[in-house]
Amino acid sequence: MGKTILTVDDSASIRQLVKLTLAETGFEVCEAEDGRDALAKASAVPVHMVITDLNMPNMDGLSLIRELRKLPAYQGVPILFLTTESDDGRKQEAKAAGATGWITKPFNKDQLVAVVHKVLGT
Repeated sequence: MGKTILTVDDSASIRQLVKLTLAETGFEVCEAEDGRDALAKASAVPVHMVITDLNMPNMDGLSLIRELRKLPAYQGVPILFLTTESDDGRKQEAKAAGATGWITKPFNKDQLVAVVHKVLGT
């Protein structure tokens, strides 16, 4: 069984694209539509990585990262931002919150897979 990745985005089409891209390479993918939904799913199902958007309703990606990092099970879990934002200040804020990395949308499928493999060590 492959490693499980939680993908979080308010865009169903982005979630589907990430899921298809990662599932093709053997990963199990769990989807959440915003940070609040992701936090509930992350508490119920252990995941090996989280890929989240920044700007979402109900709970944004930064708040999600801060909440996940409070949970013992998510202290060392890699968290990547996948967002249209590319501002260096936002990247620093994300790093301070506990983000492992940053990928800008639109993303290259091969780049996403390569980064996931690198971060997970697979």
